Amino acid sequence: MNNFVFEPPRTHSLPVNGSDARFPVGRVFCLGRNYQWGDGANGEREVPAFFMKPATSVVDAVGEVAFPAQTEQFCHEIELVVAIGKDGYQIDPEHALDHVWGYAAGLDLTRRDLQLAAKAVGNPWEPAKAFDGSAPITPIRPSGRDGHARQGAIWLSVNGVERQRSDLESQIWSVSEVISQLSHSVTLRAGDLIMTGTPPGVASLEAGDVINGGIEGIGEFEVRVGERR
Repeated sequence: MNNFVFEPPRTHSLPVNGSDARFPVGRVFCLGRNYQWGDGANGEREVPAFFMKPATSVVDAVGEVAFPAQTEQFCHEIELVVAIGKDGYQIDPEHALDHVWGYAAGLDLTRRDLQLAAKAVGNPWEPAKAFDGSAPITPIRPSGRDGHARQGAIWLSVNGVERQRSDLESQIWSVSEVISQLSHSVTLRAGDLIMTGTPPGVASLEAGDVINGGIEGIGEFEVRVGERR
């Protein structure tokens, strides 16, 4: 028996589609840019830039999402989420999908004003990205049952007005390539999540806004933005 100085925190988890089981969440890796935004920033493919969110940022994509403190520009980013089910280091792209347990649709909620300030001076993005509840995610669809997410519409609307729409085929880096690139930096572990970047159309949210979004064949959600803290 371990002699912990206090009770370890509970394991964060996500529901599994069609099951009463839950997927235990380890680390959350996020890809900075993975779609063409038409702003001249994606001329050539560069090595993907990753940042992280803590497991405590992950919540079920239902009900209300909190409007975080310290921001005047609270933004939505719809993303494909890859759930890792098998450890691996320096994974070849052709074997990368063997490490995928399933897929979900998720929101990378962002304090955009803090992110822009960090970018301007070369600081890390975590203050803009890693706050509580910043990663609402739908139930995970097992790839062993439903196959791999290679194509399909990805979209998001706010108060019934569409803001983001693309297709998974439009990703600059495929899921296999993202897994391979990340695994050459760290050893991926079962339970890790990878949020794979968002299409153009990112914009600010206000308290009371209703967000609908989803990915074809993966999952859909509806959440409401709570009052400012």
